[in-house]
Amino acid sequence: MAITIAVDAMGGDFGPRVTVPASLSVLARYPDLKIILVGQETQISPHLQKSSAIIKQRVSIVHTDEMVTMDDKIAVALRNKRQSSMRLAINLVHEKQADACVSAGNTGALMAISRFVLKTHANIDRPAILAPLPTQTGQVYMLDLGANVDSEPKHLVQFAQMGNLVAKALADIASPRIALLNIGEEEIKGNEQIKQAHQLLKASSLNYVGYIEGDGIFKGEADVVVCDGFVGNVALKTSEGVAKMFASFIKQEIEKSWLNKIVGAIAYPIWRGLKQKMNPSNYNGASLVGLTGIVIKSHGSADQDSFAQALKVAIKAIEQDIPSLIAQHLPSQE
Repeated sequence: MAITIAVDAMGGDFGPRVTVPASLSVLARYPDLKIILVGQETQISPHLQKSSAIIKQRVSIVHTDEMVTMDDKIAVALRNKRQSSMRLAINLVHEKQADACVSAGNTGALMAISRFVLKTHANIDRPAILAPLPTQTGQVYMLDLGANVDSEPKHLVQFAQMGNLVAKALADIASPRIALLNIGEEEIKGNEQIKQAHQLLKASSLNYVGYIEGDGIFKGEADVVVCDGFVGNVALKTSEGVAKMFASFIKQEIEKSWLNKIVGAIAYPIWRGLKQKMNPSNYNGASLVGLTGIVIKSHGSADQDSFAQALKVAIKAIEQDIPSLIAQHLPSQE
């Protein structure tokens, strides 16, 4: 299957220093893949020099000097930067010259531009940010992770429906367990928004298992966790912070004494396995679901391996044709 991905080469904290080498590494693994690098050619080209002629044949550059910065306001990115690398990469998806866009750039700008250029499906009011997170038993798909604030109950139901379809397609789960993030598992807990969404989900055909608390996300109690974007983003950033703190504490304890260093060396295979399970690179690549095209958001601080993972997420989404899947199977709520 021939696949073309448009990469916002200038996005993220490191720009072409990460996005180009990562693209080349994925091209080496997928012989039917083509990549369009969008950005400043003078910054992109030096990173292509060491690649083979065969790889170079599957790389093209769309030059632009304009880019969306992490500090740009959404209105500025949307209205004043129409020739930015981010905008042009999304345009390529709209024009069917690329099957997906991958960017590590400004999340708010990426969502706004994607929504403006690609539009949402007819039965979707708001697109959402969806990403897999590690759990004790595997992984869980969580949405929304920051695209929407103050979502209505019907929006949470739409998120659940989209998450259900994505989990079926990407994780091959026949009947994904859907849970609604709440401050408790009891029926009386939660605000009106959550309670109303709970009743709608109970009445749906989804495999809805009820409320889930924050700690339940990582116990593997559900395959899809649904929440408002404000709550989801806080939960995501908190979990990332706790993971980094835990790793820092382990390192500090090991370095306290020679005995601890020896014990740490003996336990190295354990630390290595733990690091691999919790490695953010394995889970990088959030999907902007609900749009008519595929857009994948990478962490802004992604390294080469992490950005490569985001590209692999895009390939999976293309192979499963997630936008068409959602368009065909998401029922109207009117």
